[in-house]
Amino acid sequence: MVDSIAIGIVLGLIVIGVLGILVSGTRNIINGKSEFKRVAVMLVPVAIFAASYAMLGTIDQAGVATMSLMVIIMLLAIVVTGTRGTFKI
Repeated sequence: MVDSIAIGIVLGLIVIGVLGILVSGTRNIINGKSEFKRVAVMLVPVAIFAASYAMLGTIDQAGVATMSLMVIIMLLAIVVTGTRGTFKI
């Protein structure tokens, strides 16, 4: 019983946080404080999750696939950034 309540509270806080981020990002784009492409980068994990959920069919598998793909993308970005810095490209 307590576990269900705690999980519900945590999920509610996550939803409130995500809504706050969306509102803040939208407001910053409208006011010209942020560029759209910088804010749109935050949608990449959501798009990867949606695609993996559509392909795999379960939230558990989609979550693991999303995490794995994001780690691979991060490692590739580190390699590319290091290569650019090393060779001054």
